[in-house]
Amino acid sequence: MTDTIDVIDHLVGITPGAPTDALRSRRPITKEHAQKSWTALFEPVDESQASLAERFAVAVFVAALHGDKSIKEFYGTKLTGLENGAVLLATVKALAELNATKGPYGHYPEGPLSVENIDGPALDIGHADRAILGDRLTAALEHAFLLTYRPRDASPAELEKLLSTGWSTTGVITLSQLVSFLAFQIRIVAGLRVLAAA
Repeated sequence: MTDTIDVIDHLVGITPGAPTDALRSRRPITKEHAQKSWTALFEPVDESQASLAERFAVAVFVAALHGDKSIKEFYGTKLTGLENGAVLLATVKALAELNATKGPYGHYPEGPLSVENIDGPALDIGHADRAILGDRLTAALEHAFLLTYRPRDASPAELEKLLSTGWSTTGVITLSQLVSFLAFQIRIVAGLRVLAAA
């Protein structure tokens, strides 16, 4: 996939001249920036802070947690093409299937919103899966799970868990941006699919 092919168009199945193509063309800057975000995250110039395998594994995991099969498969194909990718893919998919839930959960700071506090699960990755994933990717998946289901509970202590497993500050930012972008991409694709079907 190169930046000459719009990834959102590809995921939705938008063809030139289709009504959804015209719809997206009404917001050319939004379309351009979404594609540039994808390119920066998944075709990076420098992957020293977050490898392609880590990026695509997290993408598969987040797409699976959101229940989007086609996006999960799209990123899964990318992951499979990398060294050890097939093993990572099987592990990540199994973890997502086992731990997928509803949400959001979490706790607000003390105040009027505290009445909406609700406890939610944390991702529990067993020793066998940790051995396959390694410390860094294990921590990355735990962080992705937190941001997907319990964003209210994000805290310096949670970020410290990533730093303690070898993630740099830049890597943590990249990882968090990636999870946020995927949430955006999944919702945009879902909406465009509905419009295309209509």
